[in-house]
Amino acid sequence: MKTFVVNKDGSTEIREIPKPRYSSKQALVKTIACGMCGTDVKLLHRTFKGFPESVYPIMLGHEGVGEVVEVGSEVTTFKVGDKVILPFVDPDPELYPGLGSGWGALSEYAVVCDPAAWPEGEAPGCAYAQTVLSDDLDPVDAVMLVTFREVLSNIRYFGIKPGDSIVVFGCGPVGSTFIKFLNLCGVEDVVAVDIVDEKLQYVKANGAKHIINSKNVDLTAEIRKLYPDGVDYVLDAIGAPFVVNAAMPLIKDRGWVLCYGVPEKEEITIDFSKADYNWRVVYQQMPRKEEEGAAHQQVMDWIHEGKLVVKDFISDYFKFEDSVEAYNKLLNREITQKGIIVF
Repeated sequence: MKTFVVNKDGSTEIREIPKPRYSSKQALVKTIACGMCGTDVKLLHRTFKGFPESVYPIMLGHEGVGEVVEVGSEVTTFKVGDKVILPFVDPDPELYPGLGSGWGALSEYAVVCDPAAWPEGEAPGCAYAQTVLSDDLDPVDAVMLVTFREVLSNIRYFGIKPGDSIVVFGCGPVGSTFIKFLNLCGVEDVVAVDIVDEKLQYVKANGAKHIINSKNVDLTAEIRKLYPDGVDYVLDAIGAPFVVNAAMPLIKDRGWVLCYGVPEKEEITIDFSKADYNWRVVYQQMPRKEEEGAAHQQVMDWIHEGKLVVKDFISDYFKFEDSVEAYNKLLNREITQKGIIVF
């Protein structure tokens, strides 16, 4: 099969490797599509936590959807022909000597695990989010469910409720999803912050009560005009450490700074001179797969009710053979919402 590889120097290529092996508790999946993600950017920059230079080169991709083509003897959850989300390719020193895995979903084939094949609670964590998709979903666009489920599970983890006020930094694919989902969860006081007017106008139509271009104004002054006592939450939907310090003068007493994603630096110095006396900073770097799986039904309900339109969050499609060029576009910020690689 072919797979998309990030080399030690950050260069990328499509490489021919063997198909992955699968056990009696797993199924082999032929990939249909894979989403492009901010996580991929950090892996391309070689700055993602837990991925030292020694594990490179790596197979990239974690937002995959594919069709089951073979099943192990103990598998009961999947059958041939099922469309499934989150297939991965694990490192295999025998099959792939010297090749690591950044989850590897940008490969022509990948593997899913059947939780029912293990004793209760003993399956790999990923198994609880490797869900069979309903037939009414476009399997290419269904890669968006990875982002959707991660975001909803994070809103639940952070405990944001109707009546709370929140400032969201960043209106890319993740930020715009947070804003839409906060609105669907009944959170009305949402302020969107970005430096691109086009993105701000998009989220204004999708749940943001207020929009602010932070490049043009004094952000603290603008927020304090709207919320004199400060806001309950500030959410970093960029994965940038500067947001924590930018949030300090925005949050009320006992306010929260919520950091979603893995920052490129694994340390941060907090200047809380402009903050109130009491505050919290919470990092959610990697949602638990069980929580993602538990968010699936609510996401599907919103889609079936017409409250969530999947294509609203997608801006670009690319053929797999053009994926090197596609990732160059992502690095150059030429993809405004979700980009999808189609096999």
